[in-house]
Amino acid sequence: MSVFLAIFAISLAITGFSTPYIRRLAIAIGFVDAPAGRKLHKEPMPLMGGVAIFGGAFIAFIVLFFVLDLYAISNDVMGIGIAMTIMMLVGLVDDRSGGLSALTKIGGQALAIVILISFGVYARVPFLPTSLDYVATFLWIMIISNATNFLDNMDGSCAGISAVSAAFIALLAAINGQELVAGLAAAVLGACLGFLRYNFKPATIFMGDTGALFLGFILAVLSLQLRFPDNSNFVTWMVPPLLLGVQLFDLSLVTYARLKRGDNPLTTAGKDHTSHRIVGLGFTQRESVMFLYLFGGAFGLIAIFVTQATILEGYVIGGILAFLIAIAIYKLERKQSAQ
Repeated sequence: MSVFLAIFAISLAITGFSTPYIRRLAIAIGFVDAPAGRKLHKEPMPLMGGVAIFGGAFIAFIVLFFVLDLYAISNDVMGIGIAMTIMMLVGLVDDRSGGLSALTKIGGQALAIVILISFGVYARVPFLPTSLDYVATFLWIMIISNATNFLDNMDGSCAGISAVSAAFIALLAAINGQELVAGLAAAVLGACLGFLRYNFKPATIFMGDTGALFLGFILAVLSLQLRFPDNSNFVTWMVPPLLLGVQLFDLSLVTYARLKRGDNPLTTAGKDHTSHRIVGLGFTQRESVMFLYLFGGAFGLIAIFVTQATILEGYVIGGILAFLIAIAIYKLERKQSAQ
């Protein structure tokens, strides 16, 4: 446990220390996010926070490699390192260019995922043939990467929710003796919290797609690597979607709302995310984000329960939760449509 705490502290310190300097650099070179109609900030905002998040997590990742003596699985480690760097660079180019085309952006993400799989890092679902396992891994990482990017719509939203997901992944991995997964999740947790100090409202820097795509990618990968040998795979497959439940809920809500309006969910932007809708109910932006943190914690606790549940218990809980989520999406969309 002391190793994971050390990795967390290294990542936290590096990201927390470097963020103000990266902010100054972003301002100096004009790497900023200009205000626009749908955006909540009124002044140009430095847009290189993702570099600090990636830097803190990546350095802690390297330290973890040597501390845990991971040479026996160096191929997997290298695959994760290369793929997450490519994903970060896709976001960085997108931020700097003012917005890549949807096709180019998805192509860059696909490249990172294909490279990851080529290094032998994929879900390994017991009841799926290898070819379908590759497809499931590809789709899962693509969905979560973009769902996490969607969450970067309000001060502190993406960093805080990602921190909650990373904390539960680290806990479950540590309990089940998965040192690499637990260490990487601890590094991500430290980076998120180190950055959140400067990103919680009122934010002084944004993470941009650089940080959001990296966080979504690494959380998707780590959630797939969790293993629960003491329970059946027919129930524990629910754990990754639960750990990333807020991300998936927001993506589902936004996709449903935009398709209902006849808009393209991937290219359309607007104030129709979960955080915006909570504000529309009369809460402040800070309260809205804190609600999402609590929802993330609730999803995480349910995930822990599912790891110990029987198949019947797991599916009863999953069914009830799916029903409540569907009702919530319907109610939130109906309320906004009536306004």
